[in-house]
Amino acid sequence: MKLNDIVLNEMNKQLKRIEACLHLLSDEQVWHRFKPNMNSIGNLCMHLAGNEYQHFVSGIGKAPFNRTRSEEFSMNRGIPGKELAELLKDVRRQSSSILEAMTERDLKTSITVHFSIDDWNKMMVRPAFETNSNYSRDLETMLIQVCEHYSYHSGQVVILTKLLMDREDNITGTFH
Repeated sequence: MKLNDIVLNEMNKQLKRIEACLHLLSDEQVWHRFKPNMNSIGNLCMHLAGNEYQHFVSGIGKAPFNRTRSEEFSMNRGIPGKELAELLKDVRRQSSSILEAMTERDLKTSITVHFSIDDWNKMMVRPAFETNSNYSRDLETMLIQVCEHYSYHSGQVVILTKLLMDREDNITGTFH
């Protein structure tokens, strides 16, 4: 199995877990923050859609860049859970067509990912601000990083759902 197929299979598994969580929660629960400095499930879903679009659809697929990362974390309400699930699935449909067309030879290709310097600098606490509005990665590295990132935040969605639901049964088809 090719790396792009492995990544897509793993990310689809994580998307199903997120969808299961979103279907269990009210819109109020989707946007609930346990603490002011924590993200809601809604924030995490917006962030996952933005990150996947930025790297796969825009970076690899060359679609226009249209992400404001800081807004993904500052939103407090507004998008119902069902619409968040549709957003995630729409981005995945776009990503899938791009990833499915890749070949083994493509994995060593360097991909440039663009971002807004002003938006990026709002999000980071560091001694120096970024001055470049893009970075490059080989495609193989990017696939692994985006997949790992998606899985990391999917786990957060699951644990937050478990805290909000306080159920005895498993919610995603697995017992962890």
